Amino acid sequence: MSSFKNRITELFGIDYPIIQAGMIWASGWRLASAVSNAGGLGLLGSGSMYPEVLREHIQKCKVATNRPFGVNIPLLYPDIEKHIQIIIEEGVKIVFTSAGNPKTWTSLLKEKGITVVHVVSSSKFARKAEEAGCDAIVAEGFEAGGHNGREETTTMVLIPAVVNAVRIPVIAAGGIATGRQMLAAMVMGAEGVQVGSRFVASEEASSHTEFKNKVISTQEGDTVLTMKQLTPVRLIKNRFYQQVQEAETKGATNDELKALLGRGRAKKGMFEGDMDEGELEIGQVSSLLGSILPATTIVKNLWSEFSGALENPVKIL
Repeated sequence: MSSFKNRITELFGIDYPIIQAGMIWASGWRLASAVSNAGGLGLLGSGSMYPEVLREHIQKCKVATNRPFGVNIPLLYPDIEKHIQIIIEEGVKIVFTSAGNPKTWTSLLKEKGITVVHVVSSSKFARKAEEAGCDAIVAEGFEAGGHNGREETTTMVLIPAVVNAVRIPVIAAGGIATGRQMLAAMVMGAEGVQVGSRFVASEEASSHTEFKNKVISTQEGDTVLTMKQLTPVRLIKNRFYQQVQEAETKGATNDELKALLGRGRAKKGMFEGDMDEGELEIGQVSSLLGSILPATTIVKNLWSEFSGALENPVKIL
């Protein structure tokens, strides 16, 4: 496969503008290094890692690949100072931040020579990320799995809006799992794509086999954006979701919802494989997936389909 040059591939030093999302309980060193070795950009999902676990995954990733890789950090992570320090100590060169104010850490990371990308769900926050000094933006639409924006703006609307709002490169996310979807995003002005759900259903993802099998069996309408009172999250409907829905219908307070959520609900589902009582975070595009594949195959398929669609974008009967 021939490489491709634009602002995103140049920024990260990668062959293809394909970024694997740093998903909790899925994005460990095996997945990140496999994607990077295939020519994309692999990300470690630090949101589900204790600080020393993050250090271990960074060190293992450095052994497994000599290609660029990065770390995704949710800015609301309670031990974020330790995560930032470990990233600096270990010489990580690319950081994706999300779920918080990019002004808090971007300048320090930039001083250390680190490329910083921030995930947003609106043009307003895209502009704030650019003002904070970020090198690129991930614009993530309503279709995305996991924590999501309150605006509920779909990727089809969000991407051109964010592209018009900022000068720095935009990476499209939310509902992208195929090469044709990738082409559509780039036609709208994105210069790369961040892919989550497709990589959850990969052999190298650290998530539980039961969760992977659940993901590839979902149909349209099986995921829903819920918990909007606290932090909106897209997940698969199951017994836990039904409990949340019933509580919200009865007018549960934020404290009551937090008590229902408890600790480790996402770990229980996605990492330990409890399909009934766990929080199963995944995107709408899971309904298009039908198999668990090696990460290298996923990257190759994305790029091959993108290249073919670029040559023949319109299917004519």
